[in-house]
Amino acid sequence: MASSSLCLNSLPLPPSSSSSSSHPRKLSETCSSLTLSNNNVSSGIAGAALKPIVVSGNPPTVVSAPGRRIVAVGDLHGDIDQARCALEIAGVLSTDGQDLWTGGQTVLIQLGDVLDRGEDEIAILSLLRSLDIQAKAEGGAVFQVNGNHETMNVEGDFRYVDSGGFDECTDFLDYLNDYHYDCEEAFVSWVGVSKRWKEDRRMSKNFLGPLNLVKRQKGVIARSVLFRPGGPLACELARHAVVLKVNDWLFCHGGLLPRHVAYGMERMNREVSDWMRGLSDSDGSPHIPFLATHGYDSVVWNRLYSRDTSDLEDYQISQASILNSTNYFPVGAKAMVVGHTPQTTGVNCEYNCSIWRIDVGMSSGVLYSRPEVLEIKDDKARAIRSNWDTFSEFHIVDYT
Repeated sequence: MASSSLCLNSLPLPPSSSSSSSHPRKLSETCSSLTLSNNNVSSGIAGAALKPIVVSGNPPTVVSAPGRRIVAVGDLHGDIDQARCALEIAGVLSTDGQDLWTGGQTVLIQLGDVLDRGEDEIAILSLLRSLDIQAKAEGGAVFQVNGNHETMNVEGDFRYVDSGGFDECTDFLDYLNDYHYDCEEAFVSWVGVSKRWKEDRRMSKNFLGPLNLVKRQKGVIARSVLFRPGGPLACELARHAVVLKVNDWLFCHGGLLPRHVAYGMERMNREVSDWMRGLSDSDGSPHIPFLATHGYDSVVWNRLYSRDTSDLEDYQISQASILNSTNYFPVGAKAMVVGHTPQTTGVNCEYNCSIWRIDVGMSSGVLYSRPEVLEIKDDKARAIRSNWDTFSEFHIVDYT
């Protein structure tokens, strides 16, 4: 894919009123129900030949995707069934179980926290990579941004790893050995075989469940090998940004602050990627990029825009002062999409919809809530949510 530097004019923030700065925008009381076909969701302009997607930065930092429909999916936390449901309602994944891209020229963005709290983390990463390969062949693309749980695992912080997650690491490391450590081929194909490996493991005479300490120790070692800086899966995560700008929209896991913008988005992305790939400083030790990955106000941990703070007056003042800062939105961006903090009311927006919160806690390891995704088309955003019992019919919910 071609790469170039993009120069975009700054755009002012939409005007915000006192009411919109205190409470998230509410969903309409009524929502229409209709069936979406792949034909009417696959691209921004049906049947039109769109200009190529242009990517700047390595990992990607700025993406120009003219005319594309954009769909954003929040935290998945190791639940591949819920992940598939979310991708199906987004119109980018086939419903026949074949894991085929059906989005045409759509751009899909996943906002991080694929890892922890579930047992199919590597399978989800594999699925997203497979879909990216398929999407590019049709003029679309799949992008991911890393969240705090990705950076935690590269640091070796396994506090939130499900026992099945350790088992999947053991299985995948064995699978890599079968491929003679051809990590690329093994990784892309893992989603198609991981279920069988899981079933075979549970059928094994040696399977003693999550309380088997020897098995647990083996899983911890396997995870350390895969996710340590320079490890196979850490290098896979290094392909992804911590902040991404697509057209006029910013995407990051926690939230971008003016000091992050001043430091430089591409610089942060490059430093996190270098650390994950195991590149060392002059003293031989890996440099952990603090501004992006550590602290309550780092890019992946920031909850400033995703908490309900109606009872915290000082917190609201802080939000308002940042959002009205002249250097808040960089290089022409006019809205930001974040995950990280589950929204019990579903996908919603604040500050005249300049901030969108799309983590709905859909994983069975979090809230096991109904999957929802954000759709951006013709510069307008809306939430798409499924009926819990059937995914052939979708509720489209517009913000008023």
